[in-house]
Amino acid sequence: MLDRSYAGRDHLPGPVRHVTLTARLTALHGRPPMPPYALDDFAFDLRRAVPPAEIWVGSGTGTVTQLTGTVCGVGGWFAPPLAAPDSRLTISFDVDGRRVVDEARPGAGNRGLLPAGGTWRPDRLVRHGTYHQYDAGRLTSFSVESTLVPHHGSPGFVLTLAIRNRSEQTHYLTVRPELTGRQSQVPLSNWGWVPPGAGSGEPITLVHNGLSATLGPHGTATFSIGLQSTDLTSPWKQRITQALGRVPTLTSDIPGLEQYYRRSLASGLVCWWDHPDFVTTPFIATSGLDGGALCAYAWDIGGYAPNLLSLMLGDSVQDIIESLLDADLTDRYAIAPDGTGLGVAYAYSGWSLVALTRAAAAEHRLDPTLIARLYDVLIALDKRFQPDDQTGVLRDYGDQSNLLEMRGAGWEHVVASPNAERAWALDALAELSDLTGAALPAAELRTSAQQIRTEVIRQLWDPAAGWFRSRYPDGHTELAYSIQAFDVLRSGACPPDVAATLLEHVRPGAFLGEYGVSSVGAEDELHYETADIDWSGGGAYTGEGPQLALTLWQHGEPALAWDVLRRHLWMGNHYPYFPQDHYSDKPGAPATSRRINIIAGLTGAESILTGLAGIHPHPDGSLTIQPNPVPGGTIELRGLIYRDRTIDIRGPEVTVDGRRLPPGSTFAVPPR
Repeated sequence: MLDRSYAGRDHLPGPVRHVTLTARLTALHGRPPMPPYALDDFAFDLRRAVPPAEIWVGSGTGTVTQLTGTVCGVGGWFAPPLAAPDSRLTISFDVDGRRVVDEARPGAGNRGLLPAGGTWRPDRLVRHGTYHQYDAGRLTSFSVESTLVPHHGSPGFVLTLAIRNRSEQTHYLTVRPELTGRQSQVPLSNWGWVPPGAGSGEPITLVHNGLSATLGPHGTATFSIGLQSTDLTSPWKQRITQALGRVPTLTSDIPGLEQYYRRSLASGLVCWWDHPDFVTTPFIATSGLDGGALCAYAWDIGGYAPNLLSLMLGDSVQDIIESLLDADLTDRYAIAPDGTGLGVAYAYSGWSLVALTRAAAAEHRLDPTLIARLYDVLIALDKRFQPDDQTGVLRDYGDQSNLLEMRGAGWEHVVASPNAERAWALDALAELSDLTGAALPAAELRTSAQQIRTEVIRQLWDPAAGWFRSRYPDGHTELAYSIQAFDVLRSGACPPDVAATLLEHVRPGAFLGEYGVSSVGAEDELHYETADIDWSGGGAYTGEGPQLALTLWQHGEPALAWDVLRRHLWMGNHYPYFPQDHYSDKPGAPATSRRINIIAGLTGAESILTGLAGIHPHPDGSLTIQPNPVPGGTIELRGLIYRDRTIDIRGPEVTVDGRRLPPGSTFAVPPR
């Protein structure tokens, strides 16, 4: 239902680029707003971490990690263009002339300083340790709290040690730091998927504020050790206000939902860089914490959480889109931090950019020249891939290097996805052309889109198997039960009978595991494997599970959608931010050889907002809300800022700027 009392309001002044969110909201409400989120809202108990247990922390211009199992040890760090992945700072203590090590050594007896947990926040890593030994009639007992913070705007980090004497004895204490490793300079154009290698350049120098103290009974001492400097500045409070000032807070009595939502948001925050030498500020990296994938893949950036990312970026979303358009996506899949194109052509890049642009149009008046550029890039990318050999309507998207990078034959060449996404993208471009006056051949685009949808079903659907076939240039076909088939449903290419058959596979033993979804159905004997989980089975790329749930909500299957999403809620309790992929049949992820964080972790929150809560922004600026309540549970979303309006949702009740909309299953907020 539409509350007509909103329909005739004067439009507030449109957004001006580079005007801060705080300034805009102050203009609206007469005072600076209270930030909806604080850093402590994202605090994570390290005792709950599951593999990969390597925990990193970032500043927006650099990152650093702990030495796993230690209380004070510091591992590699990155501060582009500098890289020191093999840097190691170890700490030991001389206490009354006796050496106390911090090495997490196994075995019984006096093994040195013992780890006792800690807390991760986006801006720092705090660890706790204990030493408690009684020997020769003398008790030595002290606690150590280490705080590790990466520098912002300069290389390296600061390690602060707070040591507390817990005994009646006086102790003479000296901290013994030992630093190994070198740093090297890596051009910004070379930061791709693989992290930079071991440093081979200048040695790394430590500075400190003194390393010795006398600890009286129950006394404390604090030491600061850093690279280059022990001074600290942090942009994190401002960053959270900028990135999350429009994003609603969520409260719920559904176990695990709040934590999952916040961890999903944290996954986006740790990909947010404000390095002054990067092509955009902010720069949204695909990953980046461990030095790998400190680049922006079009598929990751636009293909998984376009609505939420656009909401977070505000006016900057157009800069992100333009930086990707500036790269040659006909031959590249990502941009390095300086904007240099990287890799090969990815079949999903064009559709992903259209998805992000469509999301941006919901809140911003886009220039028609931007839509024209997007059209040119999409058409050029289409021409990069050969027409199919039957009608020429579909595209042959090449081998695994252009698609899913599976390790066997399967989802290759003429495939249902992303041919179906291509149809969706053409329809979206026609819609954007109509709205902006870009003068694209809209009717032709819509006709082509319908032809593609028809041919996807005619050429590739196998009714006997109940699945899509992939066809090779020589006519060979593969029946690969890839999760990508559900993107055909999301793109609107499936007739009702095809959709119903596809949905039969969303069940345990096929695509559903107890802890998520499998990227290849477990019943697929030819293609299912458990070693390469993101696209080959036994788990999935982190964005795939919540995206499948969102697809099911959009298709009118709320019970099945919730059944998919709920299997991922454990992640909110066991990760500070979401990794590249995770298993579907056990909690955890591969311990090595994967990226430690991923921007597609935002898909969880995207699925909650646009699926569970049913918030649907439209390119004309309107907003419809159709909540999908969970039986026996409630959710409340407060403080969604959309086109300068404040929207709250509590169960079936929706308020806009404090005024409750008339009850109904669908609410509509018109554009201003």
